[in-house]
Amino acid sequence: MHEKEHRRPCITIASTDFELLEYIQTVTSGHIYNKKNYKPDKFKDSYILSIKIKKDVFYILKEVLPYLRITKKRKRAEWVLKQYEEVTVRNGKYTKEKL
Repeated sequence: MHEKEHRRPCITIASTDFELLEYIQTVTSGHIYNKKNYKPDKFKDSYILSIKIKKDVFYILKEVLPYLRITKKRKRAEWVLKQYEEVTVRNGKYTKEKL
């Protein structure tokens, strides 16, 4: 890991419903990006909402956790909510033991 690189939780939500992503963006934060459509004659345009502010990521994880049906994603969300603060150094500088 590069010394200046900081680990932080982030969430990306992909959808063809731009208005849905705009609504989620109003209650959290983030940036909406266009996703490249390689077959516009076959597929709708799609978008990605990327959320990187920790408090917003935690808020969303708490809200969606009961609805996550994919075991791996549910377990990852649970782990982040329970363990993230414990394993992440605030200034991003890890000792050998903590790393």
